Amino acid sequence: MARGRLGAADLTTMLGEWRTDAPAYDALAERLRLLLIDGRVSADVRLPSERDLSARLGLSRTTVTAAYGRLRERGYARSVQGSGTTTALPPHATSPADSETGIDLTKATLPATRLLADAAGEATERLTAHLPGSGYTLRGLPELRTAIADRYTERGLPTSPDQVLVTLGGQSAIALLGRVLIARGDRAYAESPSYPHAYDALRLAGARVVTSPVTTEQGWDLPALEAAISRTQPVMAYVMPDFHNPTGWSLDEEGRARLLRAAARTETIVVADDTTAELDIDRPVTHPPLAALAAGHRARVVHLGSASKQLWGGLRIGWIRAEPELLGRLVAQRSATDLGTPIWEQLVTALLLPRAAAVVEERRGQLRAGRTALYAAVDRLLPDWSLPARLHGGLTAWVHLPAPVSSQLTLAARGRGLLLTAGPRFGADGAYERHLRLPITAAPAEIERAVGILADLWPRADALPHALTAHAEAVV
Repeated sequence: MARGRLGAADLTTMLGEWRTDAPAYDALAERLRLLLIDGRVSADVRLPSERDLSARLGLSRTTVTAAYGRLRERGYARSVQGSGTTTALPPHATSPADSETGIDLTKATLPATRLLADAAGEATERLTAHLPGSGYTLRGLPELRTAIADRYTERGLPTSPDQVLVTLGGQSAIALLGRVLIARGDRAYAESPSYPHAYDALRLAGARVVTSPVTTEQGWDLPALEAAISRTQPVMAYVMPDFHNPTGWSLDEEGRARLLRAAARTETIVVADDTTAELDIDRPVTHPPLAALAAGHRARVVHLGSASKQLWGGLRIGWIRAEPELLGRLVAQRSATDLGTPIWEQLVTALLLPRAAAVVEERRGQLRAGRTALYAAVDRLLPDWSLPARLHGGLTAWVHLPAPVSSQLTLAARGRGLLLTAGPRFGADGAYERHLRLPITAAPAEIERAVGILADLWPRADALPHALTAHAEAVV
């Protein structure tokens, strides 16, 4: 049985500008396939009936029937008599097609810090002392909560261990906050573009998401942000004020004050995502955590962070920094879905956080090298693409394309062994076909190879899905 149903109106919005030079049924099937690969549509979801979708898109029913048939042929859908067409995700769908040139740029993550190996060995030794206990830590190990609190204090936000809750990664923290702060039908604010899984978590909690733009040219549209919060009065505002994903921008002092004032007027709780906050390459100004400014504006700010971006993605450790009363509610809700965070990973993270300065310096060098490689390769091979004029840190560059073909390009790149995430995945409404997120976290040689593949595909961008369908099927 399908886990959900997708209406024709919602699917039409998600499809965006899907038509290409390919036959309509083929172009529609390819766009639906990308929605599945990107995670914008989940597996085991019932698609609209052929009649409803054809009416909404202004197509013949035969065209939609043929598109659904193509999806079934490739393993991206299945049909059960009387139950319509349901999405599926074949095992090969999320792997690079070409093992020799396979490059995965869907994950903006760095390799493990060079300090991790020694910390892992010491954590293993320390684990012995914890073996007589139950191993369940709903709030987190005291030594890790202390290390997290100390790091916030060092960055300008005095924090005590009783203000910290350790979670199963940053995504778990977002989801937990959503479940506690949001009731079904409430509004929640988020930037656009933004971290896609944050949108997912807010919607899963029942929120109606409202947005305002962040651009690579101007950063936050502050009047639009204030208007969105004032008009909709969201219960929660999810923001990334430092090295925003995917644009790389940081909110300036005036912007932080205006955000906090707007949230205070509507009693909106601001959830500041700190996962990229310390990934600085050469930002001229360093800002304290957002909550350090909250009292002056009578705003409520909750922080969340993660070990994955700074230390290693394999450390599934996140945290929430909030007042003890809210943490108590979070702990009570958490036990419905998990019973704590693995001890060994907590010990490793507790050992590494006091060495944050050394890790930050290591990451600065890696990100600078990635940024240099990306900008040089794009300037040489794709001079009509627009990179951000200023990228002082973070993990990604939000690239502006000369034509709205991000999804076509993403699909075609998969046939060459290059995994990318199309621009619309970072929007709440299917926008950003003129954008592509390119991480600066891969090794310079990998970045150069990836840009080379994109440069080879780019001259045929408008017709990519049709021209490369046979090739993609042959190598997947």
